[in-house]
Amino acid sequence: LDKKGNGQPDDGRIKASPLARKMAEEQGIKLSNVEGSGPHGRIIKRDIESYEPSKAPAAPTATVSREDKEHRVSQMRKTIARRLSESKFSSPHYYETIDIDMSAVWDARKQLNEISDTKISFNDIVVKAVATALRKHPDINSSWQGDKIIEHGNVNVAVAVGIEEGLVTPVIDNTDQKGLQQIAAESKELIEKAQNRDLQPEEMEGSTFTVSNLGMFGIEEFTAIINPPNACILAVGAIREEPVVEEGEVVPGKRMKVTLSSDHRIVDGVSA
Repeated sequence: LDKKGNGQPDDGRIKASPLARKMAEEQGIKLSNVEGSGPHGRIIKRDIESYEPSKAPAAPTATVSREDKEHRVSQMRKTIARRLSESKFSSPHYYETIDIDMSAVWDARKQLNEISDTKISFNDIVVKAVATALRKHPDINSSWQGDKIIEHGNVNVAVAVGIEEGLVTPVIDNTDQKGLQQIAAESKELIEKAQNRDLQPEEMEGSTFTVSNLGMFGIEEFTAIINPPNACILAVGAIREEPVVEEGEVVPGKRMKVTLSSDHRIVDGVSA
């Protein structure tokens, strides 16, 4: 009579020693899952002792076949695709990332919000800092147009806002001339309009720089595609709590990474 290697003879019965059967029953082990090492594949004591459930044959997982779905592309999505594709392929992007100490900013914001009627976000502070820097570095507050570079007289910072249909970039005009409270109030109003689909076309025109912030989603670092005709866009990550060294001592710190995407036709790495 031919024997099978898994301890089963041709008539389907499992060959196992009485002791192995008793041990398997006590431990709740199915003999059909055990590979025998005794004569002719017989299951013996050591096979039960060395048995690992993970070696048991896995039951096949049922799969469900689902049909593909086709979604019509909205006009907004088409516009976003066209503009950002043109930006990526026509503007030679390069990227620079820096890790910023946000401890002092964290404390300052807390103090400001204790006395301010309008709550100031970290993004409002970033927008204000960007606007101040652009006034000091007008070469970055520029656009490429054909065979010339336009250096803009006004500093108009756009804030990227994600909505269900895509991405919109409402603009805070003359950002450098406004205080933190005014920037915070205008930003809040523009974001609410964007979320309610109430933005007017003129509220999304005339930007000279864009800030995109994914920190509220826990994203620590990312790169963004330049919003044409801007020369740059700043990608802002989450504020991280981590130990830092100050004056030779390890203390709690708050850090934030920002990445600047720049159009190399307009801005060189040293300038950025």
